[in-house]
Amino acid sequence: MICDQFEEINGDLRTTQTYGQERYSQKIKQAEKNTHLGESVLTGIGKISQTKFALGIMDAHFIMGSLGSVTGEKITRLFEYATEHNLPVILFTASGGARMQEGIHSLMQMAKCSNAVKQHSNAGLLYITVLTDPTTGGVTASFAMQGDIILAEPHALIGFAGRRVIEQTIMQQPPADFQQAETLLQNGFVDAIVQRKDLKQTLHHLLKMHWEV
Repeated sequence: MICDQFEEINGDLRTTQTYGQERYSQKIKQAEKNTHLGESVLTGIGKISQTKFALGIMDAHFIMGSLGSVTGEKITRLFEYATEHNLPVILFTASGGARMQEGIHSLMQMAKCSNAVKQHSNAGLLYITVLTDPTTGGVTASFAMQGDIILAEPHALIGFAGRRVIEQTIMQQPPADFQQAETLLQNGFVDAIVQRKDLKQTLHHLLKMHWEV
């Protein structure tokens, strides 16, 4: 458990536009049934001890944690709430990238979320990302890598394009440890790798340091 207390916000948001695709509608209904979530991200206000923060958790079991319009809206609203209420944000990412069924509407969420992150940053507030396995595609290319502090879980797959796409593009075979959290740490893209059992204590320490500055 990451939080001692948690209260969900914007839990009523649902995808109503299925772009004329019956298979997409069925996929959403199945994901809702499997995860008991309305979208690929759960958002709310959490507490560790008496330290309060805005929290988002992406779920890879909901259409591979893909970034759909409602996912982007929930993340945007989370940052807007945090900015208005002077709260830090912790976001756990897990995603296969943009949701292809929504086309350009999905890709636009990258810019929308990034703008909300920027407004939160302009207010002088802390943003921590926790990259879990996998964090890829448009999520990596936008808000996942925009944290003030970027943590990752051991051996998490983190990247933009998939290995096969890159191999076909550069006509070379990347190293075996390509796109692993440990490789990103060595190259300065990640600040620390933290095991899940240590995350609560680590996050609490970082939050307390932020408020004490």
